[in-house]
Amino acid sequence: MISLDAATLLLQWSAGGLFFLWFTTRRREVGLGYGWLLRGTYLLLAALGVWCGFRFGTVAVREASGVAVVIATFMTLVVSIVRRKAGVSGAVADHDRRSERIAAMTGIDRTVADEAPAAGGPEFPPVLDLVAPVLAVPGLIAAAMDSGGNPFTSLLRTFAGALFLGAVTDAMLLGHWYLVQPGLPRRHLNELVRVVGWIWPFEVVSMLLPVGMFSVFVGTVDDGWSGQLGWFWAACAVTTIVLVQVTKAALKERSYSAVMAATGLLYLAILTAFGTDLVARAVLAG
Repeated sequence: MISLDAATLLLQWSAGGLFFLWFTTRRREVGLGYGWLLRGTYLLLAALGVWCGFRFGTVAVREASGVAVVIATFMTLVVSIVRRKAGVSGAVADHDRRSERIAAMTGIDRTVADEAPAAGGPEFPPVLDLVAPVLAVPGLIAAAMDSGGNPFTSLLRTFAGALFLGAVTDAMLLGHWYLVQPGLPRRHLNELVRVVGWIWPFEVVSMLLPVGMFSVFVGTVDDGWSGQLGWFWAACAVTTIVLVQVTKAALKERSYSAVMAATGLLYLAILTAFGTDLVARAVLAG
């Protein structure tokens, strides 16, 4: 019906996370350190996925794709570090606007960055972060086909899972980044939270399609726990979307503490999101 494979899960997670890294940094307002954090994290996850694939069951195209993701992510990280002196043009411009506004209100002169990003060399192009996710696509397709079952359902589960897990993880990490870059516009976190809400229906529906979680609810598929795991999955799915809505509401508050509250809620959302994906896979694989 479905397979629960660590190599596939790690490739999904890495590809989705790196895609939404580009989604967040494309406006050149988030500091370079955020990119370093996420690239380093997903580089390790992708490498672990390759190891799991060779160790526990090889799917040649998936493993080749995983190796390509590791190399592309590493090279992108190197380029970002080499070009760090150029800074981030959007962040510099936002700093200048804030400084000028404060000077106008208080009459206190503040330092404005006179140099353009080009003074330190060419700026890091965020589009490079799309290379690794694109290279992951053949591997994810191969993994979906290898998992068996209906091809359309397998592909939907694989790609919806990659986007779902990547978006919710990046949202949580971005929430923490506001501690490092407190002046960062809140719209970046709002966008990621909205995206999690948009992907959620595809993730849930993919797990309900036959043979899916409906079969667990009606008893056609035995979860080994008298149906309790099926209801646990349903609780995870419902709780995830509730947490998304509560997080969106928290971000409407003007105080800075609202961002930290949203980050705490996203911690919980990661747990329930992984429950939504992994519990279904574990039950249906059994």
